[in-house]
Amino acid sequence: MTNIVIDTNVLLSSIYSNKGASYKLLSIIDSPKFTVHLSTTLLYEYEEILKLKSEMEEKYIDAILNYICSIGKQNRIFYLWRPKLKDVDDDFLLELAVKSHSIIVTLNGKDFKPASEFGREVMTPKEFLQYIGEIS
Repeated sequence: MTNIVIDTNVLLSSIYSNKGASYKLLSIIDSPKFTVHLSTTLLYEYEEILKLKSEMEEKYIDAILNYICSIGKQNRIFYLWRPKLKDVDDDFLLELAVKSHSIIVTLNGKDFKPASEFGREVMTPKEFLQYIGEIS
């Protein structure tokens, strides 16, 4: 089983368009091919950014987040080291990926270059879908 952490930008992208790899990934989020890992901090970020930047009604955002919570695996992170990334707001995502032994799925791979120091891979949604055999 492959473990993943989904960056907020992927979730936001999936809401804006139903044609890309981000949408495809979110449409199979309950797949037995991978497990989505979450933390309280990540869920708060999902909620804040989606409600701030999307035009979707709050009740639909809440439904999406509730579903992600129901299928995802919750993790407690302890902020043992920081800062490591150029954008310190992304450090919690890297820490979650390290704790859960996950691939980071993001549209901003260059921001996560230090993830390799921790043995974590970083992939775009398209690369991840290819990795699990969902697209060629």
